Amino acid sequence: MSIWRGPQKLILASQSRARKMLLENAGLDLEALPADIDERTVQKNSGLSAPGEIASLLAREKALFISRQKPGQYVVGADQTLALGQRMFSKPTGRAQAAEQLGLLAGQTHALHSAVSVAYDGKVRFDDVCVARMTMRRLAAGEIDAYLDQAGAAVTTSVGAYQLEGLGVHLFERIEGDHFTILGLPLLSLLAFLRREKLFAV
Repeated sequence: MSIWRGPQKLILASQSRARKMLLENAGLDLEALPADIDERTVQKNSGLSAPGEIASLLAREKALFISRQKPGQYVVGADQTLALGQRMFSKPTGRAQAAEQLGLLAGQTHALHSAVSVAYDGKVRFDDVCVARMTMRRLAAGEIDAYLDQAGAAVTTSVGAYQLEGLGVHLFERIEGDHFTILGLPLLSLLAFLRREKLFAV
């Protein structure tokens, strides 16, 4: 039974299975409608360079894109950036780029900036950004190859070439930050906002 009390389903402006799972597990009645925006163009035109600001911008743009099509419904947009110092990473295009990213991240601490935005009737009602710091253990070339053999094509679906909820957990020695932020959604602050909007039975 859903604890959602909104007049219509919550909309998730994302195709992320992890984000959808987090919201469904929290008892939300939702529909996933990925936002068809050109993220790289939006980022380039913004002139922003700070990872958290970029993640927040993209989360807002996704939420607004769907909200303009779905009046009267709450729309959640989310985005995540990975930064090693000043260098930002995108999803690898194939195995070679995945191996390159893992080689750069191995033995280092990188930051995941996860942003969430909620739009309603074409206006942003809520924003938040959370950070997780991830320390990857040192990896020899053979270990990276073995990981890529086991993980398969899944490595191209996540920035940094890992999924912490799967085999990617073997790559790390220390993590600072909550599990939801790592999976790409600041869930606790999002739920707090929705609760303030009287959208839950609990």
